[in-house]
Amino acid sequence: MELVATPDNPIPPAGSAAAIRTSDGRVLRAASFAPGGAPRGTIAVFQGRAEFIEKYFETIAELLARDFHVVTLDWRGQGGSERELANARKGHVDDFALYQRDLDAFLHRLVERLCPQPWFALAHSMGAAILLERAHSGRSPFQRLVLTAPMIDVEGLRFPKGARALADTLDMFGLGAMFIPGGDGGSLVEENFAGNKLTSDAARLARNADVLRTAPQLAVGDPTIGWVNAAFRQMTLFAAPEYAREIHTPTLVFTCGRDRLVSSRAIERFAQRLPVASLVEIPGARHEVLMERDELREQFWAAFDAFVPGERVEEIVSTLDQN
Repeated sequence: MELVATPDNPIPPAGSAAAIRTSDGRVLRAASFAPGGAPRGTIAVFQGRAEFIEKYFETIAELLARDFHVVTLDWRGQGGSERELANARKGHVDDFALYQRDLDAFLHRLVERLCPQPWFALAHSMGAAILLERAHSGRSPFQRLVLTAPMIDVEGLRFPKGARALADTLDMFGLGAMFIPGGDGGSLVEENFAGNKLTSDAARLARNADVLRTAPQLAVGDPTIGWVNAAFRQMTLFAAPEYAREIHTPTLVFTCGRDRLVSSRAIERFAQRLPVASLVEIPGARHEVLMERDELREQFWAAFDAFVPGERVEEIVSTLDQN
């Protein structure tokens, strides 16, 4: 459960890792980082599919510099947390409701015991989807949500209804633990820079790949059929017009102008239905804006700083226009 440092990716100061156990017995890796001065509150960082805590060391350091206490975790089945299948490279979960158990354990065993209020959440892609489901249930403890490229729908499916029906059928016939057709154990982070879908910043992609070379046990490959089917079920819930309207947590949503993994159009429609929200597009960014080039990340931080810990969402766009 230790954190892994590399020369280009040092562990942020005052960091410590911990093992937490979920209600169904899964052991998760979590981490906590304390700022040097009096904390302004706590930011909980929630990663996307197949990510790991070390990938966010730079972001954590930037949050610490803003005097926030920072906590984070690896979801079940990835990073340093217990895997769901014997093949550790398979990104698998049977149902997204299981991630809510991870969130429960994280909140009860770490956040509620150690973290100064107010509490805010910064979540990416799949992590954002999990946080939206929690907010929709009315049980979110976070005062504000910051969501980057939330997984509302998939980008580029030629036959979306057919893909969903196929995933459901294969899962129903007991093939849920298999990789998706054509999938394997290779991580997106380990791919060559040319043509990668994550970032246009070669140095940050190489930095994250170096972490996996140092600690290959953190890596996860393609998702399983079961994970995809579970994700499709969650995205079907998001598509209902009333779903977003029932979320009342103030939310800042980011889309990435060159995202080829999640649908920016679906995110925009969803964000427009949220009662208290602001939508910011980062032109030129690929899927992972926090792993992007400095000039793109600066746009993210300008909006973040206007929103957390408590500025009006209407002021965010004017703040970006001034930068």
